Amino acid sequence: MKFNFDNDIILENDILILRPLSLADTGNLLQAALSDSLLLQYSPKQVYNESLLTEYIQSAIDLRTNRQRYSFSIFSKRDNRYIGSTAFLNISNTDDRLEIGATWIDKTYQGTGLNSHCKYLLLEYAFEVIHANKVEFRTDARNIPSRKAIEKIGGKFEGILREHLLMPDGFRRNSCCYGIVRSEWESVKLQLKELL
Repeated sequence: MKFNFDNDIILENDILILRPLSLADTGNLLQAALSDSLLLQYSPKQVYNESLLTEYIQSAIDLRTNRQRYSFSIFSKRDNRYIGSTAFLNISNTDDRLEIGATWIDKTYQGTGLNSHCKYLLLEYAFEVIHANKVEFRTDARNIPSRKAIEKIGGKFEGILREHLLMPDGFRRNSCCYGIVRSEWESVKLQLKELL
């Protein structure tokens, strides 16, 4: 696997465009960020006002510069508007694996299938373009909708990292780990296509 942080990765289908996240996206994503004050209640980072959103985006840009995370804005072609963000993170070219996560989507678009389109584009890139051997997902053990969404797209439960992340309120989050390996990709791909 060779993930190149210097490339401007643009992933697109008939429904969505994923573009590298930039500071210019602050205005683009503000409506999505304000759609629900609990949007990132299970995340160590919050985006429920313009200042927090700007900090979030700047942090994402810094993480890309430091070759730790590659964040995208999510643009809905149907509605001609930005609806959220997602990322590749915990990227290991040595081990041929990465994680898909840090996904948040405007509350209006949750449950509409757009997240499945988003994950399909990311998984297709990971397995077919950069030839990852494994894609991982992690989510707060309390976040049942996220866990169900990961399972729905074919992620296999692998275990729980206990007291894995410190949350802004001082709570120590347990993270559920899921994965898809290269040998499973073709069947997962067919399963995902049925959801699209």
